[in-house]
Amino acid sequence: MSSVDSNSRTWLDSIKIYLHPRAITLLFFGFSSGLPLLLVFGTLSFWLREAGVERSLITYFSWVGLAYGFKWLWAPLVDRLPIPILSKLLGRRRAWLLIAQLMLVIGLIGLSHADPLDNLEWMALFALLVAFSSATQDIVIDAYRIESAGERLQAAMAATYMAGYRIAMIVAGAGALALANMFSIFPDLYDLNAWKTAYLCMAALMMIGIFTTLVVKEPTAVEMDEETLQQQEKIIEYTERYAHLPDPIARFLGWAYIAIICPFVDFIQRYGKQAIIILALIGTYRISDVILGIIANVFYVDMGFSKADIARIIKVYGVVMTIVGAGLGGILVNRFGVLRILFLGGLLVALTNLLFAWLATLGNNTTALTVVISLDNLSGGIATAAFVAYLSSLTNIQYSATQYALFSSIMLLFPKFLGGFSGGFVDHYNYETFFIIVAALGLPVLFLVHLASQIEKLKLKHK
Repeated sequence: MSSVDSNSRTWLDSIKIYLHPRAITLLFFGFSSGLPLLLVFGTLSFWLREAGVERSLITYFSWVGLAYGFKWLWAPLVDRLPIPILSKLLGRRRAWLLIAQLMLVIGLIGLSHADPLDNLEWMALFALLVAFSSATQDIVIDAYRIESAGERLQAAMAATYMAGYRIAMIVAGAGALALANMFSIFPDLYDLNAWKTAYLCMAALMMIGIFTTLVVKEPTAVEMDEETLQQQEKIIEYTERYAHLPDPIARFLGWAYIAIICPFVDFIQRYGKQAIIILALIGTYRISDVILGIIANVFYVDMGFSKADIARIIKVYGVVMTIVGAGLGGILVNRFGVLRILFLGGLLVALTNLLFAWLATLGNNTTALTVVISLDNLSGGIATAAFVAYLSSLTNIQYSATQYALFSSIMLLFPKFLGGFSGGFVDHYNYETFFIIVAALGLPVLFLVHLASQIEKLKLKHK
């Protein structure tokens, strides 16, 4: 067989990986995970802006997303704590998934009945419930993905997850806007009842995730390695040490040792001082696109783009380009390795974010918007597929939910915090300056990726 034929066959094998049952399952879980996100960020910010809520309040409102940044606090419960009755019926992972998804339905119904002009605080509470439930669902889905397949499948599963995720974003973005427009008596005017109907429809679509949870198989339980078994013995020691306390408290302290302390100690022990570099990379890799995403919908409204423009270009065509980017990223990772594509994705995201500064100088130009969104979302898809695969490679399967929750929380915490100030920054300066600074924030990430690659080389050398 010629080298060309061999190379073509290798590329074909890389593409066929998307037909694996686990990869297909993650498509539906990705939809369930992606649906709530825009409904408490992008689409909700559009609703609030159309209702006349101040721009600075809208970006402060995005702080409900910090629930995603602190999900590591309750991830140990998800990792270790069984849910009475449900865990026996469905298994540990699926039981938690079902609870999170039902909470999401309740939160979205609550949002649909809130009025931002009369009870913004009430709306914030339901948005927080949605964010908390969505973060919990993400914890379980990430653990399910890591426990369901080996490293070879992780990039492909990340790509199909991203595809489902972005399809859901089309629905939660373009779909919700189209529904709000369709049910408005006067489409050009604010209509509370139209938004209520749109959000009720989104709550109904969570049934896709619930149905998937009920029909898929629970991943095979992870067998504890020698180190974990030793830690289990320490639980007994800790329990006996606090025997003078009430029995429930003594047992909780013993359980907390392995569920909360051990996952963090494990990561530090595996990487030592190099863990600081890895955590810095995780905490800043998505800084450019996360900060930009918080104010993006406000920017589109201020530039004069209509709901129809946003639905057609940003929420449909742009999301399709993200899916293409994620699929391409999965193939590239399978062919060239995680860290090379991680570097490529970080560079592309930083460069394409500069295009928003150019768009800000043009104003309402749908052709330019199409170009900017296409290139930015394609880059974001490549970067995200590589990043998810990288985070998965760092995770010890013994503590999959807790450690991945820690990594993904660190990923969002700092960018989300900075993003809350974006509205005030634009008020004092302008969009062009804002987008240039946001793009520049992504450049130091490339140096951190380089350092991470050196760590990986050292790790392989000592094996």
